[in-house]
Amino acid sequence: MKMQKMVPLVLGVFLVGAMLMGCGSSEELPTGDITDESGSSAPGAGSGVGETGGIPGDSDTDTQTIGQTDADYVFANIQYEFDKYRITSGSRGTLTEHGKVLLNNPDWTLRIEGHCDERGTVEYNLSLGEKRADAAKEFLVQYGIDKSRITTISYGKERPLDPSSSEAAWAKNRRGEFRVNR
Repeated sequence: MKMQKMVPLVLGVFLVGAMLMGCGSSEELPTGDITDESGSSAPGAGSGVGETGGIPGDSDTDTQTIGQTDADYVFANIQYEFDKYRITSGSRGTLTEHGKVLLNNPDWTLRIEGHCDERGTVEYNLSLGEKRADAAKEFLVQYGIDKSRITTISYGKERPLDPSSSEAAWAKNRRGEFRVNR
């Protein structure tokens, strides 16, 4: 008697689970989800909600204007959060635009430069800058760009955009820059 009551319940739970699993998108796009320094997946990765943390210029808007040709395209910098190398939601939008242009121009090569703010040791910032550049490269490779077209370098804290010591300057200096050989 008890078994007869559990069969419909188990069947219902199974059907609800199957329906929930089928609700995702079937299109696979690179998310740029990169694990943080501890090796765990970054919290909120891919949600696009509250991830920019006041990073200047870090938004989901397209960087290329209508009517602009690839030859005119400007490879905008991407920004990182303090002490992180995870690609933010706004940076994903910028990297996606970069990926589109690179796919359209298979003879172009790219160097990604990782930069940090002035806090921390030279060695630490060189390592963090390398992780930042590598995270951007991994995103573009996942997008479909051949990894042989992309090189990375870290400048750590040695090449600040803004040499002042303030939160605003530090935010500007935590960046990835792109140098394209067209």
